[in-house]
Amino acid sequence: MSALTFEQIQHFRHSGYLKLGQLPSERVERLKKAVWSDIEAEVEPVVRSKEGRIVRISNVVDRDPIFLDTASCSQVIEPLSCILGPNIHLIKNRHNHATLRTSSEHYDSLHRDVKQWSRTIFTIIFYLEETTVENGCTWFVPGSHHFPGVDGKIGEERWTATVSEQAVPLPMSGGGMVLIDSMVMHRAGSNTTSDTRMSMTMGYHSVDEISDVRDPKRILVHGEDLYSGNDKSK
Repeated sequence: MSALTFEQIQHFRHSGYLKLGQLPSERVERLKKAVWSDIEAEVEPVVRSKEGRIVRISNVVDRDPIFLDTASCSQVIEPLSCILGPNIHLIKNRHNHATLRTSSEHYDSLHRDVKQWSRTIFTIIFYLEETTVENGCTWFVPGSHHFPGVDGKIGEERWTATVSEQAVPLPMSGGGMVLIDSMVMHRAGSNTTSDTRMSMTMGYHSVDEISDVRDPKRILVHGEDLYSGNDKSK
């Protein structure tokens, strides 16, 4: 996918999420191989299930180069720049992980990835395996990024059943990508199959042009680290 159309941008602004294109199958296989390699070698940092099984590898951009290369490839950056503009940072301390959803009746509570609309980020979920209602696809409450910001924990218990009932599933094919406004309410479903559901998640900001402090937890993936503050002589 190259530049987004007007209609795609409007859909994203209105609903809070947008399907993007497909990654090439060769790239998907390289990503899966890198994920499995670090899971099998138990390369920290990782997150484990209650049973002790590794279900997430963290800080993937500092692992195999394929992760950062994918997160910054033109197939990702071109549509993303239609939303964020030409100067884009990848965020290392929010998302930046690969997840392996295994067979379980558990499902996530509805949540947001950030609390306040003025500090939102934009997230891309890369589905490395097909995701269905049966194996735990992502559910969204369309338009919920327009709700007010909140304090404290953002979980399903904070919302009425009426809102929770508006969640809709978004099945994706293997290699598919979805862009989300991280203020939109969403959750992963339960995997009721015997197979895995693997995905990678990355977060992005536009470059903060009024900050002259370079954050080591931000990686410039497109454009320039511009500074436009008016506190310095020209």
